[in-house]
Amino acid sequence: MAVRNGRTVRDLRRANRTAVLQRLYFDGPLSRFELGPATGLSSGSVSNVVADLVADGLVEEAGSVDSDGGRPRTLLRVAPASGHMIGVDVGETRVRVELFDLTLTELARAELPLEQQRYEVEVIVDHIRSGIAEVLGAARLAPERLLGVGIGVPGIVEHTPDRGAVVHGQTIGWDAVPLESLLRAESLLPDSVPCFIDNGARTLGQAEMWFGAGRGAGNALVVLFGSGVGACLVTPEVEQGRAVEWGHLTVRVRGRRCRCGALGCLEAYAGAESLLARWREEGGRVPGGTDEETALTAMLAAAYPADGAAPDPVALAVLEETAEYLGAGLSDLINLFQPERILMGGWAGLQLGSRFLPAVRRHALSYALRHPAGKVTIELGSLGPDAVTVGAAILPLADFFARGGRRPDPDPESPPPAWHTALRERIPR
Repeated sequence: MAVRNGRTVRDLRRANRTAVLQRLYFDGPLSRFELGPATGLSSGSVSNVVADLVADGLVEEAGSVDSDGGRPRTLLRVAPASGHMIGVDVGETRVRVELFDLTLTELARAELPLEQQRYEVEVIVDHIRSGIAEVLGAARLAPERLLGVGIGVPGIVEHTPDRGAVVHGQTIGWDAVPLESLLRAESLLPDSVPCFIDNGARTLGQAEMWFGAGRGAGNALVVLFGSGVGACLVTPEVEQGRAVEWGHLTVRVRGRRCRCGALGCLEAYAGAESLLARWREEGGRVPGGTDEETALTAMLAAAYPADGAAPDPVALAVLEETAEYLGAGLSDLINLFQPERILMGGWAGLQLGSRFLPAVRRHALSYALRHPAGKVTIELGSLGPDAVTVGAAILPLADFFARGGRRPDPDPESPPPAWHTALRERIPR
């Protein structure tokens, strides 16, 4: 049955459920009385939607508050145990897999290291499968109870009708890798559990915008500073964020060779991998046999010694030069997009933290045009090293909200995806 403007009654009910769920999720607990003005729905519609959500187990009572002279009002909240999501971060030193309840409380995690940043497709796929099996087993959760799995990866993600998500990761040697198809070929997840794959900078951006330092900003850039660098742009026109291959802007003609093969990319000067390489080339004592995170910790300690000793002049000079390159790169983003807020995250950004950020901020504002520079703030993200996995878990959560809190129904006329239980024995009982 169609209603005015072409929407069906079913569409209207779904939109009403979405509105109530989202308000309870972000602003709850709330009473039915408060939900009316918060959602724009009539009191009758609120009562019907709430009754429906309570019957589905998605909403529960959370105490009461006194009203003005009347009966106490019952508070409502989203039921944490009514849904579960998995977030996966295919990072530079490890694959991190986390299981969350509906309110994004972590229930279990698995960390599977990568040897010397080796991104063999088979290794990554097996790590993701193993991590999913491990967290489900640790929480004793049946795979069928998942709302979905979200995966953040390096590179450009293309969504195709025949192979699902395809990853173009030039810096890690991935050329049109059909990651979704590979994961679906052998998995313990049933057909009803969807898989969402997106760029890691975008999942980081989603997490910071929903729950971190980006809340309340309508126009923001979230920067991922790790082994390489990337960014996510969020504007009123792109509310869910758009990944920006910021690390591959050219900052020096005929400059250093980047991991992508080109010359002079920002990433060749500002990523942690290049930062450590330049320290080594200048005679710095880079610890051997360690991963990038450990080596960067050593560099930071050398440049900013905590015991009052003299800093390592080589480490300090390379860090200061890197801060200028990052600042100049941010100035391009400021001039192009005029954001009101820039947030820096990623393991390297968080590790360098407050010592590094003032110099980055100073250079960014000096290189940018005065008018947009005067309106932007540049801060660290607030969600820490788990931001990418949280953002990845938001992908199925956002889909769940868009469906009005209903799980996706497989299309009976389309061939079912090849999720099957080949790895079920890997779940510890």
